[in-house]
Amino acid sequence: MRRAWVLAAALAFAAASQAQLQRFLPPGGQYGELHDQRQQPLPLVQIDKKVLRLAPGGRIYDQHNRTIVHASLPDAAPVWFVPDMNGDIARLYILVPGEIERVKPAPKPEPKA
Repeated sequence: MRRAWVLAAALAFAAASQAQLQRFLPPGGQYGELHDQRQQPLPLVQIDKKVLRLAPGGRIYDQHNRTIVHASLPDAAPVWFVPDMNGDIARLYILVPGEIERVKPAPKPEPKA
């Protein structure tokens, strides 16, 4: 009976600690909104109003940090993307709501006239 309690407590602790982990988003990335993705052929993605190219070997990560293929991209979603030295997208992360507040740039205040 004691062994069952210890096992249950260990499982509860493991589940609680897993819920607290935040996904690592690499520095040097940019926040953007994925738009009209169904109209873009491979390797193109439209982020905000710009059409960008997915780099050769570029990776796309979904909300659960699994790699997905270009055809599985949602039509619209908030994203964090890391450009390579050529300006192509090396890594693209589809964000969850908690990550959006963490990475979205603060709006710039209006200058007073």
